[in-house]
Amino acid sequence: MPAMPAAADSPTGAGEPVADRPTLGVFPFRGVRYDPGRVSDLAAVTSPPYDVIDADAADHLEQLDPHNVVRLILPRPSGPDGHGRYRDAGQRLAAWLADGTLRRDDAPALYVYEQVGDDLVQRGLLAAVELRDPGDHVVLPHEDVMPGPVADRLELMRATGANLEPILLVYDGGGETDTVIDEVTRGAPDIETTTEDGLVQRVWTVTDPTVHRRVAADLAPRQALIADGHHRYATYRRLQADRRAAGERHGAWDRGLALLVDSRTYPLRVQAIHRVVEGLPYDDAVRALAGTFTVRALPGRPASDAADAAVLLATLDESTLRHPFVLTDGRRAALVGDPDPRRVAAALPPLQSDLWRSLDASVLHALVLGELLGLDDQDARVRYVHDAAGAVRAAARSGGTAVLLRPVHVAEVLAVAALGERMPRKSTSFGPKPRTGLVLRLLDEDTSARS
Repeated sequence: MPAMPAAADSPTGAGEPVADRPTLGVFPFRGVRYDPGRVSDLAAVTSPPYDVIDADAADHLEQLDPHNVVRLILPRPSGPDGHGRYRDAGQRLAAWLADGTLRRDDAPALYVYEQVGDDLVQRGLLAAVELRDPGDHVVLPHEDVMPGPVADRLELMRATGANLEPILLVYDGGGETDTVIDEVTRGAPDIETTTEDGLVQRVWTVTDPTVHRRVAADLAPRQALIADGHHRYATYRRLQADRRAAGERHGAWDRGLALLVDSRTYPLRVQAIHRVVEGLPYDDAVRALAGTFTVRALPGRPASDAADAAVLLATLDESTLRHPFVLTDGRRAALVGDPDPRRVAAALPPLQSDLWRSLDASVLHALVLGELLGLDDQDARVRYVHDAAGAVRAAARSGGTAVLLRPVHVAEVLAVAALGERMPRKSTSFGPKPRTGLVLRLLDEDTSARS
């Protein structure tokens, strides 16, 4: 991954803090973890992040163990309007803490987190990160957010009084934190389990204040890019704003749970997030695009399993068309691309940079969804699905059409963030994502010392 973009008043984004410039605050916290003796298996009580779990996956996770964290992060609707689910999640969390299913660590800690697979070793640091306004150029977003998910996560955070899952931050490191992580991982982990995706998940608890200070000093002058969790970070800041409006100056809500990964040592992978327009017949979608895009029908019958979806993605990746997409309803598929440059220019916002206007996701949202299909990207019929096979299945179930995209290059993500711009919502999926349920954080810690 290329170096992180630097703040305007720092030529490197690292080194000695610049006087009066906001810093990246990284703090220990008393983590909440499952007691292995109270659950069937640690892997069985964890989950992927909430926004990649569909209904079938939620059912499966609940069946693995009745204490699976999905019952906290995606509680079932209850009550007349369904909003009782937030209260249920709060009561469930309290009950699991009371009966010892979840236990809170005695001392504040930083948590070194490792994921290992066949061709993967990723390490990072779970910590409470000080919240920053994007204008501070410390925690950099690169995507816009939607109000619906933010409102949903806010209600859940209020009801549970907790950060239930970490956001994912990446920074350009190679410094003392990297050394600390290497030192810590030479010892035996406090948590080790292998999840269904085949990844070995390990966590080390670091309670030494000297080590905390080493990490804090190293990370303070750096910038961090939000790789995953824009809606959760926006929720952190909404809760902070609400508490301050209520007259509270400082609190645990001034910080949010995050996994920080050194992109120099452990570069992340980036994939696309696909769209499904529910209820849009395939023929109507093709007809709407045909006057503006080149349309090429693809042979064969695409299916919803991973192998067939991979073929569609390979076709997309190998295409030489400008702004290519694959349209499919699970039975038929077409490759579309090379849109009329005049239609592209007219659809894209003129005040955005040339880089932003060159992105496939920008063309998709402004031209395809907006002009040709007449949809706002917040329309309830537009779903965002992280894997291609799931997108095809969702299209088939809803009588709709899936739009498959190519992944954006990491360098483009960083360049957009450096310009202070935001990519269209759900443009990227960085990974591997941290597993939810390994370490939780409650929002009742005293941070008045501001240490």
